[in-house]
Amino acid sequence: MLYYLKLCLFLLLVSLSSKADCLPDIEGLCIPGVTITEDTQVDITEEDKGTEIVTTTTTTVTTTTTTVTNEDSGDILDGDNDYVTTTKEGDMDYDWGGQGPANIPSGNSCYGLGADKCAQITGGGNSTSTMGVPGMGTTFINTIDISDLKIDNGGKVKYTIEVDKQDAQDRIYMHITGLNGTSQVFSGTDILSESGVSTGYQSYNGSFDFGGVLKSLKIEIGGRDINLAVGPLFDDVTVNVFYNVINTIVEQQITSVEEIVYLNIFDPVEIEFATEVIEFNDITVDEAGDVEFAPIESQPEEVSYETVELEIQEFELDIPEPEVASVEIEAEMELEIEMEVAQVEEAVDEQPTEEETNELDNKANEEPTPENNDTSEQKEAEVENSEEAEEPVKQPSAKEKAATKIVKKIDDKARYDESNQMKTLIVMQILGNTKTFFDTQSTIQDTNVNEYLNKVIDDPYSGLFIAEQGQIMEDIINAQY
Repeated sequence: MLYYLKLCLFLLLVSLSSKADCLPDIEGLCIPGVTITEDTQVDITEEDKGTEIVTTTTTTVTTTTTTVTNEDSGDILDGDNDYVTTTKEGDMDYDWGGQGPANIPSGNSCYGLGADKCAQITGGGNSTSTMGVPGMGTTFINTIDISDLKIDNGGKVKYTIEVDKQDAQDRIYMHITGLNGTSQVFSGTDILSESGVSTGYQSYNGSFDFGGVLKSLKIEIGGRDINLAVGPLFDDVTVNVFYNVINTIVEQQITSVEEIVYLNIFDPVEIEFATEVIEFNDITVDEAGDVEFAPIESQPEEVSYETVELEIQEFELDIPEPEVASVEIEAEMELEIEMEVAQVEEAVDEQPTEEETNELDNKANEEPTPENNDTSEQKEAEVENSEEAEEPVKQPSAKEKAATKIVKKIDDKARYDESNQMKTLIVMQILGNTKTFFDTQSTIQDTNVNEYLNKVIDDPYSGLFIAEQGQIMEDIINAQY
């Protein structure tokens, strides 16, 4: 358990240390790219069910793919982009409206800005503007709704402006405020040309970072005409909003592995039965949780006389020729015969005298001598045994051995199916050289037995047997209750 807790803590730390660099509340633009983080959690549970112990290992792999891109709104002061009307465009053909006096000159009055129209700051006052910028005499203010962009992960607002300041004592600035409804998201002011600096014609650009949600912009361009001669001139204002788009895809893969340890409490017969059920059946579980068993139908083997004969020939090639052991029966028999001959010669040399012969004859007449009979019978038995010993032991042929192997090869559980029964029968035909056994078959003619079927044999005791059987069946049924 302690090892398991350490493993989970380690995987959690790996996951936390692999966060994406671009957070939702970051200010400015994120670096575009794809960040993939993988969190692996392993849960191990153990359940003792009495008859078995089930250990379940659940591995949960959570893959988070974060894709960051930078989107561009385009110039929101261009009327073609549908953010402003013609009178609010950045080409300054019209006065946006604002604080203090202003003018829209054209031709030579725009100096380095071109012959088309431009905007001129003519106010010489010194106050704070609506956007909170001090040193203001005139302002041009433009409010733009950009909520359709659905900006919610920060970004950057970039601007460009063309300025021609003829009088070094004048001043001009650029101010932009970003809003989320009525809440201020950012506010930035750039002094384009301060009083006392001789700049003439210049092209300026700048940017302001922001984070979170941005729905609208307020653009303020202002300044002072101190000498009240030719005030600061500006034209061709552009504002683009670059914002982060973050797409996050979370994929979770859960793998469960069960390890079952059966306790030694089952009957071996039951285990063998269950093993056979699983081996010879397709087991399925339907949506309702019911278990169904479908027997596995094995493909019947095509068995013919030719296939079995070919199989026997293959087995014959694999069976080596047996080594015939030399039996020293003849030597033993010769030794026994020599011993018997020696005994007979001794008996001849020790022939009895006439007196002994007469005594022996008298004794022979009085009673039979079973010993001699036993000796003759024993000799006959020994001769028969010697003859049997001389007969060589018949060894089974290679074909018989191959046939035996084929029959033993048949599985006990499938020994009585149709194909194996046929194979066994063909093996017997091959060994008996009865290939044409079934070629000629006689047909047995059916006998008309209707005459016998129509006869009724009366049984006077049938009623008693039926009544007794009924009583026995009723007793069996009642015994169940």
